[in-house]
Amino acid sequence: MSIRFPRSLAPGDRVGVTAPSSGVQKELRARFDVAVRTIESCGYEVVVGDCLDGTTHLSAPAADRARELTEMLLDPSIRAIVPPWGGETAIDLVPLIDWEALREVEPTWVVGFSDISTLLTPLTLLSGMATVHGNNLMDTPYRAPEGLLTWLDLVTLTPGSSFTQTPPNRYRATGWDDYAADPEVSEYTLDTPGRWQRLDSDGDLAVSGRLFGGCVETLCNLAGTPYGDTSAFARAASADGLLVYVEACEDNAFTICRNLHGMRLAGFFDGANAVLVGRTRAPDGGTLTQHRAVLDALGPLGVPILADVECGHVPPFLSLVNGALGRVVHTAARSEITQTL
Repeated sequence: MSIRFPRSLAPGDRVGVTAPSSGVQKELRARFDVAVRTIESCGYEVVVGDCLDGTTHLSAPAADRARELTEMLLDPSIRAIVPPWGGETAIDLVPLIDWEALREVEPTWVVGFSDISTLLTPLTLLSGMATVHGNNLMDTPYRAPEGLLTWLDLVTLTPGSSFTQTPPNRYRATGWDDYAADPEVSEYTLDTPGRWQRLDSDGDLAVSGRLFGGCVETLCNLAGTPYGDTSAFARAASADGLLVYVEACEDNAFTICRNLHGMRLAGFFDGANAVLVGRTRAPDGGTLTQHRAVLDALGPLGVPILADVECGHVPPFLSLVNGALGRVVHTAARSEITQTL
């Protein structure tokens, strides 16, 4: 299946907001409102859905969440969809979405990360829609550090465009901003130096491929199923190969190691020209670090493995487009990723 890139957004276009996983707690609605106003300040109309309740870990029953997301995807007036954030069990939507119908409609930008990975990768693999692994709605008010782009930057690009991002070489080592106390916060606290690092060797790297990936804790449950069959896509797009990116949210190194082994055995990394690994605050496992867990599970692939990329749960966030043709360059002097829509 070929990748279909949505058209660029223009002032007056509509952006849908729904929570396919977790909703927004009452004490965080002020931050939600700030994020909505940020989108509106770009000239877009925001359509707020009904599935946003933050009382439990789910914003609404699965059938309601699937219906609202599908309706927004099928609505030609809604040009982008962004959730407040991830959550825990978006996997319950996967069998309820009308994937056949989505193959026939004009593509819409869908944005998010964390548990939203559970939907982004199937959307691209099953409908051909390119999707954005990047900021969620609640992150939208933050200004991107120099070298990075936000989802609001990406959705203005036209199919065929190329763009390059470079890491700021700084990240936030601990904690998150308190949205309840400071709902207007818009500057990242990047308090610790850190660069990308190659795990499999010390050599320079220049590699290309189609981008796919997301959160290990959620995608491991789709690997080997029809909803996470990157192997089939790799065979169809064998001329390009894949750049597979993964990141750990919170599971310890032993669990991540097991999950990555399982994903590899299920064919998730078939066709990978390289693997990008997001920076993580997830705990080590005593005798096993997060980096060693990756090497243990993915070393047998025999491809370059680049770690501490800004594509995980540690601010700042480097936006990656599932289905875009990516080119990664990493040397002692410079790191960058260029994506072509």
